[in-house]
Amino acid sequence: MIDEVYLVVSLVLLITMSIGLVRVVIGPTPADRMMAAQLLGTAGIGMLLLLAMALGVPALIDVALIFGLLAAVAVAAFTRRRVGRDEA
Repeated sequence: MIDEVYLVVSLVLLITMSIGLVRVVIGPTPADRMMAAQLLGTAGIGMLLLLAMALGVPALIDVALIFGLLAAVAVAAFTRRRVGRDEA
């Protein structure tokens, strides 16, 4: 019963990720695109955690943690790039 709930919620997250992908493609500014990419990353991490619980695969938790670290680095790099461009 609980596993089905995890799978349904992960399907809902997958749908929101596909809607967010539209904003990544047609975002009017680079900041909008970066925020949409962060939405994809966050939803992907949540989906991996839910699938780890539903399928009983603890390695997916490790993958989700790595994705979280990569998302933090991506935001830091984007922010650093934007600040450097504004100062020039």
